[in-house]
Amino acid sequence: MKSFRAILITGASSGLGRALAELYAAPGVTLLLTGRNALRMKDAMVACRDKGATVEATAIDVTDREAFEKHLLEWDDKYKIDLIIANAGISGGMGRDSAETENIFREIMRTNLDGTFNTVNPLIPRMKARRAGQIVLLSSMAGFRGLPSAAAYSVSKNAVRAYGEALRPLLKPHGIGVNVVCPGFIRTPMTKVNDFPMPFLMEVDEAARRVKAGIEKDKPVIAFPLPMFLLMSFITCLPRRLGDFILSKAPKKP
Repeated sequence: MKSFRAILITGASSGLGRALAELYAAPGVTLLLTGRNALRMKDAMVACRDKGATVEATAIDVTDREAFEKHLLEWDDKYKIDLIIANAGISGGMGRDSAETENIFREIMRTNLDGTFNTVNPLIPRMKARRAGQIVLLSSMAGFRGLPSAAAYSVSKNAVRAYGEALRPLLKPHGIGVNVVCPGFIRTPMTKVNDFPMPFLMEVDEAARRVKAGIEKDKPVIAFPLPMFLLMSFITCLPRRLGDFILSKAPKKP
């Protein structure tokens, strides 16, 4: 079972990121947290410190490549990060009456894809030099196929999944593990706006426990819940026309 002492978590001010931060918080553990909401970040810091962890945090946006890289490298100089959880992400979808605008599409891609790359890429050479480290990328069940109800989100998460799948064999000879997390619906502020039924909706604390367990076992893909994973796997195996028809009937975000 793997254990870690210096953990970087992006998108840690709420949702799954915060739940993971609190789950990993313990004496002897240093948590390096990022999130765009400074007030929520402060609350997360207090909660993790109350559990005995050493905590540092920043509100630098993951899309600010130069500023974010500078801060990450300063943290790594000080703590030698051994676990990266690239969790920061935003959602978006196709409304009932109009498609995603170009601005929304680009914003989702910048945060979910560029932000993931900005988090991971600066630290890979250092992990290679140390011949140790673990990289965790947050994809989604939506990353298994392009979804007409959430085009940009599914494209971004598909790319994140592919990035993790590419990194894993590349970095394994250097002693670095890579995990791709593909959750279904989790009860978080991101899904709170959804006014349609969300099958197999999972509480955020349970989702965090499953992610942590998968990291400890170094599972290549950490996908849950199982019924949703089987459903998405089945849809991806269908003939394209049939899969398109089924997904065209999926509920759309408000």
